[in-house]
Amino acid sequence: MGMAVGGKGALVADINVTPMVDVMLVLLIIFMVIAPMLQSGVSVVLPKSKYPEPDPNIIKDTSAVVAIPNDNEFYIGRDKVTKDDIPTRIKNILKDKPASDQVVYVKSSQGVKYGTVVAVIDSIRDAGFDRIGLVAEKERSAGGPGGQ
Repeated sequence: MGMAVGGKGALVADINVTPMVDVMLVLLIIFMVIAPMLQSGVSVVLPKSKYPEPDPNIIKDTSAVVAIPNDNEFYIGRDKVTKDDIPTRIKNILKDKPASDQVVYVKSSQGVKYGTVVAVIDSIRDAGFDRIGLVAEKERSAGGPGGQ
């Protein structure tokens, strides 16, 4: 607190917000830098679709997400696995979930061969899981934010 200049020497009740603004700016920068690192799983260049259905369960740590960034490169979460290990790992992840929540998400890059994706889906089905979600990104409209 400061003293008033001139007058009767009364205390000033103004709050100095400069230190608070400095702290908030530092926190904002920290969160902006760390937020991209918090993405769960492996980054892949997803194919675009006009009508992808968002599923909030895909971002949970308990979700079974198989990522295929390149041909013959497979990840479950952040762990690199072989194609033969996928069914076993999926069973371990989904064993405690009820049947209605046993969904396996497959994220594949655009350049991955169709046969590789089909082989992964077949191995997931062989493990006994029929609820499989293919992940896509929403296609941006060419007309901009106003539409056409």
